[in-house]
Amino acid sequence: MARRNRMPPWHEHVRLQNGRELLIRPIRPEDAGPMQAAFTLLEPDEIRQRFLHPMKELSSTQAEQLTRPDPRRDFALVAAEPLPPGEALVGAVARISIHDDGKDAEFAILVSHYINGMGLGRHLMRRLVRWAKGRKVQRVYGHVLESNLPMQALAASLGFRREATLEPGLVRVVLDLPPPKPKPVPVPSMPPAADGAKT
Repeated sequence: MARRNRMPPWHEHVRLQNGRELLIRPIRPEDAGPMQAAFTLLEPDEIRQRFLHPMKELSSTQAEQLTRPDPRRDFALVAAEPLPPGEALVGAVARISIHDDGKDAEFAILVSHYINGMGLGRHLMRRLVRWAKGRKVQRVYGHVLESNLPMQALAASLGFRREATLEPGLVRVVLDLPPPKPKPVPVPSMPPAADGAKT
């Protein structure tokens, strides 16, 4: 997947291995309608892997909640057609939300089967982790179906460890983030001794 062109923060054009061009950018309220439309194109397994249970549709309320993240604690990216929000078909969504304690953040990623297997999930996950590091989060985690082996493999390749959960059929993948390095304190330089100073 090749990247090109400089864009505003968290915006970038990408070209997938099949030549398809997408725009990765923060989610917008205008994406609610296209996301509802794209939901009907998803396969049942895709929906279950993202939402962890079957769903027949994405309601207007759910779409609005997804497209209006709280800027104090949430961050969400979409991979969409390079068209204005509201017109662009959304092919992937990546979201992360910080807990009230400020230490943990939960992620969720959905990549449509039309563009799956081309490195987009890895790319989006790295962006979520980068954002979390900037917010001084200590742990990033997500719940994954035991049957979702590709997502588990992706998480493991990025350093996530696997933990058991109390809910049958689910595993938890956790990434510990290193604390930010303290900035070095500048040492004041000693002023030069005046000429002719006596010791």
